[in-house]
Amino acid sequence: MTTRRTRPAPRPPEGTPPRSELARQARAALADAVRIAHWASDGAIPGAPPLAAQALERAATALELSPAQVRSGWDRARLAGLVELHGDTARPGWRLRAWDRDDSAVLRGWVALFDAWSLVHPAPEGIEATAVAEAVEAVPQVLSLLQLSAGPVTVPALLDLLGQRVAELHEERCEVPYGPQPVPAPRAGSAPAAHSAALVALLLDWALEGLAAVGALTLGTGHATLTPLGNWAVWVKLEQICVAAQSPAGNIEQSAADMLLGCARLTPGPARDEYRAWLAARPVGSAVAELLAVARGEDALLRGLAFEALRVVGAPAEPEVRSVVEDPSLRPYALLWLAEYDGADPEDAQDVLSREESTWLWVDTAAAVADHGETGLLVRHLDSAVQGTVPALLDEVRAVGHPRTVQVLVALAAAHPDPALAKAVRRAAFQVHTGGA
Repeated sequence: MTTRRTRPAPRPPEGTPPRSELARQARAALADAVRIAHWASDGAIPGAPPLAAQALERAATALELSPAQVRSGWDRARLAGLVELHGDTARPGWRLRAWDRDDSAVLRGWVALFDAWSLVHPAPEGIEATAVAEAVEAVPQVLSLLQLSAGPVTVPALLDLLGQRVAELHEERCEVPYGPQPVPAPRAGSAPAAHSAALVALLLDWALEGLAAVGALTLGTGHATLTPLGNWAVWVKLEQICVAAQSPAGNIEQSAADMLLGCARLTPGPARDEYRAWLAARPVGSAVAELLAVARGEDALLRGLAFEALRVVGAPAEPEVRSVVEDPSLRPYALLWLAEYDGADPEDAQDVLSREESTWLWVDTAAAVADHGETGLLVRHLDSAVQGTVPALLDEVRAVGHPRTVQVLVALAAAHPDPALAKAVRRAAFQVHTGGA
């Protein structure tokens, strides 16, 4: 039994424009990037990033933009997932293909750019990498203050908050001397407890300019204000933290494998809630990589559950899922995932699999049932085979080469109540085991 805990759908802050209007603003903010992405994916060969000089000139001429605008738009197109580089060739990313019809794809693309603000607007030269990293880590607190204030916030207030947070992060990284130490007065030449006020001010200026460059905020004389897009994005990220804090089954801190096992007995709705909570507590890239690593393992149940969790991830997982299509053990799952991602009904998605792929998936699912399910489920699993008859199924199962074929057939023979059919299945298991025909 499971205890189902529901949480009402959160509402954006009052005054937040509808998603269609937010998407319109995001399209406007990325208009040049979209033009450059279309240009690059229409046969131009831009070369590896940054944009090669000859391609830069061709793009500036073709699009009637300055070289600086082309370079900026190219970087934004890559960071927003509008183009993908394969060697020296640019291909349209999934977001570019969906740009004109899918508001969610547009907003995800803008949020990807928002997350990469420090790459869009590089830090000034001469600042230590540690100080830059501390500022980037402190910026979410600055954004939270801007979001909670629901209006302009003065630069001194932002500077005070950034200085406090950077000082905390700096102190956490400092080495603690051995033994009891008196509290010394500051001395010239000693390591400061935190960065100087001038450096913190420089870091704040850089962060605000970077966030303004991606359209997250506007800068006035002595104050900063979140744009509707920036306000919405910060709210979304705060909501993700809240979701993570309300994990129904308490699997947030678990590894992907343990989390999936903890969800194995849940019904689909609560399982998806648990996947969302686990994902919200992690960077999406590392979460997807961990789920795919579990899917490559020997446990067929975890393989299927990993792809269920990847369905919750949605579009950000598409490049990684597409990259495993050639892996024989993951191919059927990846093809089904991609078909559903492209809009196919789950019941029709099976049509994308070849006969051999469907058979391989049947054996893999049977292995999951044999390892974790009940014998009755394994017998009923026969009805899902595409072959239609048991002799045809056995012929194709023997040919498909799944590493668990013998174990699955032995378990099916032991579970099936029909003696004649069980005998035929045992014979097929023996033939696979011995390599006979």
